[in-house]
Amino acid sequence: MQASESHRAEKSQQSLVFFDLETTGLGQSCEIVQLAAVSGGHSLNLYIIPRGRMQRGAATVTGFRVHRRRLYLHRQLVLTNSLREVLVSFIAFLQMLGRPLVVGHNIRRFDCPLLARALDELDLRAEFESSVSGCVDTLPLAREMLKDHCLKSFRQENLVRELLGVNYKAHDALEDVRALQALYSVLQPTSELICKHRFTLDTMENKSAPTSKVPCKIPEQRPLWEHFRHTVTVTESKAEELHEL
Repeated sequence: MQASESHRAEKSQQSLVFFDLETTGLGQSCEIVQLAAVSGGHSLNLYIIPRGRMQRGAATVTGFRVHRRRLYLHRQLVLTNSLREVLVSFIAFLQMLGRPLVVGHNIRRFDCPLLARALDELDLRAEFESSVSGCVDTLPLAREMLKDHCLKSFRQENLVRELLGVNYKAHDALEDVRALQALYSVLQPTSELICKHRFTLDTMENKSAPTSKVPCKIPEQRPLWEHFRHTVTVTESKAEELHEL
């Protein structure tokens, strides 16, 4: 029985993409600066120069600065792409994995509304929605699973510290999704619990997690494209900026 349960958990894990954004602030009008996703050993990590200013608090927490239309992370210049290039690459990453579930921490209230706004702005929402099986927010999921553990905080870094016994570089989207993937493997939520907390961009504004009498099936991963390559093209101007350093 344990072997069978382990096999089912492994199959569901294969069809998950852990996702996070770093932004110019905390309000719903803020802009995306970094998008990162990971699934097993496969990862995506892209940066965008925002049109507006970085809020001081966000800049302090994340380490991002914009100077003369260049983006710096902890004083190091990073290559950037347009918002469209980043979103198209994210969609391609999802399609490569065969309509996975998109998993993130506090994404229902923060990341997904920002993502939806960006997708709508560039007319990419339908393409995104056809590439995923839904989204799962690990914040309410963890609260339900760990309600008897007397935790002081359900912030991701606190959960990682309490359950995994490690500290990590939080507020870097790539580090956040890697840590969340490890945390999720320890939580091991049941398929029923995953389905209970599953939502879509259309249903994310509902206050309670959607429930359905129809059995929810966790999709299995299709084989990875053997020669998949990241197709985002760095503009010549950004490449020239690096040579100038």
